[in-house]
Amino acid sequence: MQIRRYRDPALFLDRAGPFLSRAEGENNLFLGMGGRPGSTPPVLGEECYLATIERAEEVVACALRTPPYGVVIARADLSALELLIDDLTSKYETLPSVLGPEPAVSVFAQHWSQRAGTRTRPLMRMRLFEARHVRSPERHIPGVLRIAEERDLTMVTAWAVAFHHEARTSDPLDPVRTTREDVAKQRLYVWDNGGAVSMAIWAGRTGRSVRIGIAYTPSEHRRRGYASACVAALTQRLLDEGVAVCCINTDVTNTTTNKIYPAIRYRPVCDMSNIDLNAG
Repeated sequence: MQIRRYRDPALFLDRAGPFLSRAEGENNLFLGMGGRPGSTPPVLGEECYLATIERAEEVVACALRTPPYGVVIARADLSALELLIDDLTSKYETLPSVLGPEPAVSVFAQHWSQRAGTRTRPLMRMRLFEARHVRSPERHIPGVLRIAEERDLTMVTAWAVAFHHEARTSDPLDPVRTTREDVAKQRLYVWDNGGAVSMAIWAGRTGRSVRIGIAYTPSEHRRRGYASACVAALTQRLLDEGVAVCCINTDVTNTTTNKIYPAIRYRPVCDMSNIDLNAG
C-alpha cells in the first residue's frame, strides 16, 4: 500500500474520481473541490493536504485538509488509516479535528489519540441524507423560494451566526464574511412569506452532486413548515438545473430535522462524525 500527495485538485480528482463517485453524497466535500463543470480549481498551498491511499494501484481511501479546518477522510479500512496517520504526522504536529463517515472516523480518532497522546471528544454526530427526487410538503406552506438579496444580508448573517451557535459546528471561518460571499454568489436562498422566514445555502456543487450546507429557521418562525418548504424547493431547483444528487447533513440528535427531510424524500445514507482531536 502506498500514499500519494497532490497539490492540484484536478490531478487528484482524475485519480480518485472513480473511487469517490461510488458514494457521491458521502464524498461531496472531495468531489466539490473541482468546482462546477468548466471551472479550474486553484492549486493548493503548501499548508494544505490532499492524498490518496492506494493498494495495487487502486485508490482505497482519500484525505483532505485545508487549514484552519481539520482533516476530512473518506471511508477506509484500518490498514489504510494507519498509513494515513503516519503521513499526516510527518506533515502536522497537531490536528484540530477529523470529519468523516463512521466507523472509519472513530477508528482514525482512536489511533491518532494513541499516537499523539491526546484525548478526543465528539463535536457532532451527523446523519447524511441524499435526494434524487423531491416531494413538496403535504400541506400547503405559504410563501415562495427566492435568491437572497443585499437587503437580506443583515438578517441572514444573524441567522448564520445563530445556526453555528445552535449546531455547535466550531466553524473557524467568519460567518459574516462567508454569508456575504454566499449572497454575492447567489448560493443563499430564503423562503419568503411577507418577508424572509427561513433560509438554505447550497455548496460544493459538482457536475452531479451538491450539498445543502446550512438550513435554518429562526425560532419565531418554526413549526410552520417553512424549513421543509425551503429545502424542498431549493432541492427541486437544483435537480431541475441538472444535479443528480442533493445531500444534507443533520445533527443525529435533532429529531425535527431527522423527521422533516425523509418526509420530502431525502433518504438516510450513513452516519458521520466530527471529532475533536485535542480535547486535553
